[in-house]
Amino acid sequence: MTISETWLLPDGVADVLPEQAQVVETLRREALDFLAVRGYQLVYTPFIEYIESLSSLSESNQDLDLVTFKVIDQLSGRLLGVRADMTPQVARIDAHVRPIEGVARYCYAGTVLHTKPQNFNATRAPLQLGAELYGHDSIEADVEMIDVMLGLIEQAHTLKGAHLDLGHVGLFRSLVKRAGLNKNTENQLSDLYQRKALPELAEFTQDLSMGSDFYALGRYASDLGALKANLSQDILNDADFKAAFEALESTFTQIQSKWSNLNIGIDVIELRSYHYHTGLMYAIYAPNRAAPLAQGGRYDGIGEHFGRSRPATGFSCDLYALGSTQFTEIETIVAPRGNDQNLLKAIADARHQGMRVVQLLGKDDLNSVPYATHQMVSQNGQWVIEKI
Repeated sequence: MTISETWLLPDGVADVLPEQAQVVETLRREALDFLAVRGYQLVYTPFIEYIESLSSLSESNQDLDLVTFKVIDQLSGRLLGVRADMTPQVARIDAHVRPIEGVARYCYAGTVLHTKPQNFNATRAPLQLGAELYGHDSIEADVEMIDVMLGLIEQAHTLKGAHLDLGHVGLFRSLVKRAGLNKNTENQLSDLYQRKALPELAEFTQDLSMGSDFYALGRYASDLGALKANLSQDILNDADFKAAFEALESTFTQIQSKWSNLNIGIDVIELRSYHYHTGLMYAIYAPNRAAPLAQGGRYDGIGEHFGRSRPATGFSCDLYALGSTQFTEIETIVAPRGNDQNLLKAIADARHQGMRVVQLLGKDDLNSVPYATHQMVSQNGQWVIEKI
């Protein structure tokens, strides 16, 4: 291996240099403080776990299983997984490690690792930050999570020009159940919806049970009024479909009243992680960005794998993505070498105020600190800070 190859990094991972690292760290601290004052308790989870904990081979976790790195534990011989998502870990905590009664609110921040990027130009090692609420199956809980997500993004980034998408997997799921479709047909429909392929959808649904309803779901996915007008009475009377439809309507109304200046849209065929979520889904998008700034939804019963099934809802975001367009100039003050007590006190006072102070070593001068922006100089017996 040549020297030029030793510093190369794998595709999809990168170093974060000081100018952006400072931005990301500030975002992390402020976000966790934002969540803390809203009752979300911080948890830390291990980077590796037994693969059975991180991603069972059930249908609902197939997507997660595919992006999870797997290694053999040299102590036990069992298969370990490197966490690709922290939600299953928090579900394990809620179900088994800290099984409290009532509502539990948790937040977390940590690096996760993916076998492949989750979208165009994404890192394979996101710094995932999220919040989750367990133990309350209500629209109010979903509205709280969306409200917290929007508040966090407004503080960390901006909501100017942002767009919130709302959806509900219960509409498609209850329609599939009502029509009695097999799994293969269900997956084909899901693919057509994801690709927004209306001509193909029209052809595919021609001879399908309740085909006109499946086509209407795709054709009027962003307009609840038009969707309702074009659905059959059969599906509109279905209890599960009706509950999902009303939940989506209510959530839209409540969020709109709280965030009146926000662009809010409906997309009932946004079926990302369809098998993972169980109800409302939401994502916030910024102009000129393909991937959402943050996304979440309801995933009731996620703790069943650990022996305790509870209602659950939450969201997450990648702090690297949030801070990707933000850079900060790091102000660094250079102090001369020496042990003069007044100098040492001036350095200590500056650091106490949060200033970054570097004291010169040996025979060094200002040129030894190329990123210096200020210097500490003595004037009339007082140490003062001057811009270089």
